[in-house]
Amino acid sequence: MTQTVVDIYRRDGIVQVPQVLGPAEVERIKSVFMEQVAVDHSLAIDDGVPDDDPLAKFPRFVHPHRADGTEAGKLSMELMLDSRILDVVQALIGPALGAQSMFYFKPPGARGQALHQDNTFLRADPETCLAAWIAIDDVDADNGGLAVVPGSHKTELVCPEPADLTESFTSVEVPIPDGLSRVQTRMQAGDVLFFHGSVVHGSRPNSTADRFRRSLIFHYIPEDSVEIAAFYNPLVRPDRRETILPEAIGGGPCGDYAQAEP
Repeated sequence: MTQTVVDIYRRDGIVQVPQVLGPAEVERIKSVFMEQVAVDHSLAIDDGVPDDDPLAKFPRFVHPHRADGTEAGKLSMELMLDSRILDVVQALIGPALGAQSMFYFKPPGARGQALHQDNTFLRADPETCLAAWIAIDDVDADNGGLAVVPGSHKTELVCPEPADLTESFTSVEVPIPDGLSRVQTRMQAGDVLFFHGSVVHGSRPNSTADRFRRSLIFHYIPEDSVEIAAFYNPLVRPDRRETILPEAIGGGPCGDYAQAEP
């Protein structure tokens, strides 16, 4: 099983592992984050959306694992270092450090995210980051599931262009590399999609009337990384100890996008 996952990842830069989390765990995650967002947006990042945007009521949470005084924070840290996830991460990139946690609510009517590559933002070096994207709802094209570009992990980072703001709440997107194509994912709640930091991915709006597309996302980097964008320090070791890497400077190959991965 492990070798199959590694082989698929090497070929496509993406591998979907089914039912890593069970239904009861998914319901716990859903409940904790819905309770948190109903009373407190302190874990949210300001994406500058207007007050009437669905994302104003349900903003994305960034680095909830650092909020250890909240249930959302404790749960995020617990799952970031959960062996069922971390074992796959380490099979793919070796000994790893936790760099980021995120929670997306993506309610009905919310815009999607333009195509992007994660390492444009994290700027891990000399290798790349790895995402573990956990579906908290069943996911398809209608409710804004991820679209991915298999094989794009073998390309260099592609510099972003302006995005269509009627479709995306983020303002830049990258074009699909020549010879490759976009594939729509379908996931069940509890599935985890692992993908390389150079994989081009994004999503369309949630066009449903009554379905959320909630997801809990972690980013990891190899333990032997020598630098990362300052936003992601301190990093977390598997034993929960924190560590700090030198700051990646100079703006990266596409300018300064060192901020929360969109």
